[in-house]
Amino acid sequence: MTIKEIQEEIVDEFSMFDDWMQRYEYMIDLGKSLPLIDEQYKTDDNIIKGCQSKVWVHADLEEDKLSFTADSDAIITKGIIAILIRAFSGQHPKDIIDADTSFIDEIGLKEHLSPTRANGLVSMIKQIKMYAIAYQTQLE
Repeated sequence: MTIKEIQEEIVDEFSMFDDWMQRYEYMIDLGKSLPLIDEQYKTDDNIIKGCQSKVWVHADLEEDKLSFTADSDAIITKGIIAILIRAFSGQHPKDIIDADTSFIDEIGLKEHLSPTRANGLVSMIKQIKMYAIAYQTQLE
């Protein structure tokens, strides 16, 4: 699946819920299914700056595609990073760099987060794109 197709699938899933309490519960469930980061990567190098909670993200390049793992000490934040990893893991770095992230607005996530969590979300997206840029330069 392309990034766009995955994002559309996520938007469709979120549209099934009537209210934000159900969406938060869904995000918490997504966080529970997150591919967890190996303890060796829970370092300051992999921590997302600008997040209220602790969030670690690690990327590996496998057959020209990025594979992400992550963890957070907060359940909602874990759900947020799970959504991003679902959208971007298993994709080519160039596709991640070029990807539109407006699906976040479509599911209404930013407007239902506290300002500090919304900043953290932006920082998570930036970090994922930075990994993609770093790996893309290795491929060229």
